[in-house]
Amino acid sequence: MASTKDRQRAMERARYERVQAKMRQKQRETKRKQRVAVVSSIAAIAVIGGVVAGVLATTGSSPTKAATASSTSSSSASAAASASGTPCPQVTSIADETKGFTKCGTAAKNVGVPTYSAAGATTYTATLTTNRGDIVFTADGKDAPYTVESFVYLAGKNYFDNTKCHRLTTSGIYVLQCGDPTGTGSGTPGYVFPEENLTSLGTPNSSGTVTYKAGSVAMANAGPGTNGSQFFLVYKDSPLPPSYTPFGTITKGLDVLQAIAAKGSNNANAQGDGAPNESVQIEKVTIKQG
Repeated sequence: MASTKDRQRAMERARYERVQAKMRQKQRETKRKQRVAVVSSIAAIAVIGGVVAGVLATTGSSPTKAATASSTSSSSASAAASASGTPCPQVTSIADETKGFTKCGTAAKNVGVPTYSAAGATTYTATLTTNRGDIVFTADGKDAPYTVESFVYLAGKNYFDNTKCHRLTTSGIYVLQCGDPTGTGSGTPGYVFPEENLTSLGTPNSSGTVTYKAGSVAMANAGPGTNGSQFFLVYKDSPLPPSYTPFGTITKGLDVLQAIAAKGSNNANAQGDGAPNESVQIEKVTIKQG
């Protein structure tokens, strides 16, 4: 029969093991929370996008991120969209007017590759006719000539007609990402081109982000030089890295965007990041010069 002293030792040993087990569990839980926090921080800054991520990332071209964008994007969230790799060569600078667009990948719609002309370096008014209402924006070809040239070219080829806006972010960043005929976030026009007009966004803060203001229209991407067809519409000021070409400003329909956002997303990518609960389809895009 065990002595009183032996029983006390056994009880102390059992108590010690319970305390150690609780401490190990607490450490595991702390590490798990830290991992989640890191992932959340990355998603909030980087998406598509994208947006994403990048929160505006496009897969195959991106939000963030995106949303991300990627297409941008941005991410949030992910603008939208985490960024994934691209099989396309990254074009990091526009060498001259004939090398602004680089053929790359398989096009979601076979529309060819534009050849840059001075027509891109002007101002256009773009009207997105959607099943939720019209969204009108001014496209700034003076500061983003290649981006605007590409957008006008694709619109003229009916590339955007009857396509879904595949990503909505409602946490961290606040964007609707569109421009992929496949509706998956992986569609490209079969060519890529570099970023433009990034200095207009100002100096990044200590977190490495700038503010994409409500009403901004910007490109989603999957990294430097991977712009294609995906773009994102900002319905509320959003913090993002200055990595997504701003090329337009919404003049009508911001309320349409905000009404879409109020319905939320399906959270398929992350909390506050997924396809819009209220399906959004671009029926056609109309372009007018000036």
